Amino acid sequence: MDHFIWNIDPVLISFMGLTIHWYGALFATAIGCGFQVMKRIYIKEGHDVESLDNLLIYCVVGIIVGARLAHCIFYDPAYYFSHPLKIFAIWEGGLASHGGGVGAILALFYYHKKTKMPFLFLLDRLAIATAIFGFFVRVANFMNSEILGIPTSVPWAIIFERIDMLPRHPAQLYEAFAYLTIFISLSVIFKYTKMKLKQGAIFGLFLCLVFSARFMIEFIKVTQAAYADGFILNAGQMLSIPFLIVGICLLLKPYLIGAKTRI
Repeated sequence: MDHFIWNIDPVLISFMGLTIHWYGALFATAIGCGFQVMKRIYIKEGHDVESLDNLLIYCVVGIIVGARLAHCIFYDPAYYFSHPLKIFAIWEGGLASHGGGVGAILALFYYHKKTKMPFLFLLDRLAIATAIFGFFVRVANFMNSEILGIPTSVPWAIIFERIDMLPRHPAQLYEAFAYLTIFISLSVIFKYTKMKLKQGAIFGLFLCLVFSARFMIEFIKVTQAAYADGFILNAGQMLSIPFLIVGICLLLKPYLIGAKTRI
């Protein structure tokens, strides 16, 4: 069976000593799109749009620092504990989305303290922006031929020629499609339902959807943490479980509290 062969150069532009990689360009696009989503929500709801500049800075720092630390601690601790200065070598690659999520939440908490806006109120809105952010980041992983799926014979398998000649699940595209679907779904729910009035519910739904998708797709990914090879669940799945639990609690809490109040 013939399979699609992927072998794109990870460098998007190289001109007069300036090199721009696909990953960097798409990461910047992810940040820009997420910012625009938040801006549209702020304008529609009458909030201070200028304060979003600070939120953007806080979130970018939080995402990068959190994602880097999580990668070093959870995916290759032996190497980074032996070479601690390599933790700062972000240009060599290595960012973990779970840590990026925690970093973004901490950044938002700092923003909440500065603006006095309700924390869960902010999380509900940031969830929508984060979903589209995740879509572009996974497309960037695909362009970079990283976060590979396991070998398979399905008709839509892709050969990542820069890695090997084995047809594999395009796990990055599975996640990208999942995040895009979640973004569209949350946008519709936010616009056409009253769920946004129940603070924390949309963020809880976001966590449930994102990390359920992540948990399932991990089954067809190449293991990224060597120490978890003998485990029933891999590192990505184990890290997803706490987020799922928090998501379920946040999703159900406003409805349960409302039910008790009516009783």
